Amino acid sequence: MRSISLAGMLVFCCFVSLQAQTNEKESILKPIRLLFEGMQKGDSSEVHRAFYGQATMATILKDKNGKFALQRESSIDSFLKAIGTPHPEKYNEVVWNEKIEADGNFAQVWMSYAFYAGKKFSHCGVDAFHLFKNEKGEWQIFHLADTRQKNNCSVPKEIQERFK
Repeated sequence: MRSISLAGMLVFCCFVSLQAQTNEKESILKPIRLLFEGMQKGDSSEVHRAFYGQATMATILKDKNGKFALQRESSIDSFLKAIGTPHPEKYNEVVWNEKIEADGNFAQVWMSYAFYAGKKFSHCGVDAFHLFKNEKGEWQIFHLADTRQKNNCSVPKEIQERFK
């Protein structure tokens, strides 16, 4: 009888631990989802809420000479302006292969993505988010880096089918 109650306690503790991990994962992903939803709506104020303070951005891409280059932005202002400026097509950034690491109030999320303007494929790559859990206990993005390429993209078939 005692081994059954110990086994039950062990199962319960594992369940509670897994539930806490799932809740924390969802909390970490919340501002990233807010970012993508705001992009799709063209709502720069919604996108802005996903970020903490003066967030920074960086992109690794090939320049016009075909050489890899690092493009840095010291603020998200031009990004917010691009999102908020009316455009005919919805911006759809679809992600997969999420990898989340967290330590205290710091988290890192790495994910593959494909970007579509409306139904038209634009580019793909990897997004790398650095997040901070603020004084309210909410996660916010303080740095976003990505890679961009137009060729050799491994976009899952089910995502490609959504944009045909």
